[in-house]
Amino acid sequence: MLDLRRVERLVELWLDEDIAHYDLTSKIMIDPDADGRFQMNAREPMLVCGLEVAAMVFRRLDSQLSFEINQQDGTHIEPGTVIAAVSGKAQAILSAERTALNLVQRLSGVATETAKYVAEVAHTKAAVVDTRKTTPGLRMLEKYAVFCGGGRSHRLALDNGIMLKDNHIAVAGSIENAVRRAQDQAPILTKIEVECDRLDQVREALDAGADIIMLDNMTNGDMREAVVMVDGRAKLECSGGVRLDTIREKAETGVDYISVGRMTQSAPCVDIGLDKA
Repeated sequence: MLDLRRVERLVELWLDEDIAHYDLTSKIMIDPDADGRFQMNAREPMLVCGLEVAAMVFRRLDSQLSFEINQQDGTHIEPGTVIAAVSGKAQAILSAERTALNLVQRLSGVATETAKYVAEVAHTKAAVVDTRKTTPGLRMLEKYAVFCGGGRSHRLALDNGIMLKDNHIAVAGSIENAVRRAQDQAPILTKIEVECDRLDQVREALDAGADIIMLDNMTNGDMREAVVMVDGRAKLECSGGVRLDTIREKAETGVDYISVGRMTQSAPCVDIGLDKA
């Protein structure tokens, strides 16, 4: 899920944003030869995520820094747990501290939130999937966090699959025309999904040969009817209005996937501190 080559490019941008020309405080207060050892500590329950990325942030300022990972991504931990430790030149460590913590707090927050949704549907066949409602620049990392929380990825980007929404269908003239055009021109391994908000559209998408049918903002009753209608001939995705207090009933309709924008769009960051060991 993580393209480390891309992450390296992002690390440079993140550090440029936070440090600019140089860390004035650390340059003044800390001798260049001073060493230090610091621990990354959990201050609340969480599912930890993003430690390898944090290591890359620290090592970008000093390749000789030692970063010890004590908890693997996707592990549930309690307050007081030592997540990782970094040691070496203190000036570099403190200059990278905020950027590294921001990332781990954000990604651990997404993973923790995802795990809550996944737990709600564990008794059903439905898989929880993410959306493209991600923080600009952090999509790959936030989708990795969803994976660590037990969710699955919908599309990393627009070139990962074809989703025919209402405007695409309006331009094509009908669902049948839109699906046929996609089938004629898409790479042969590419799946085609059609967004439907009515049962007659579900029937049209099914007859046209869609691989996945999105049930957009449908009632639970209509989704149950769609499940019976489709009878396994296409995958069904529930989308729209999915919250932690509604996902269980939606999953129990029998759909295959439930897409949740809130896991990435609204997940709170968790509380993690970097303390001198």
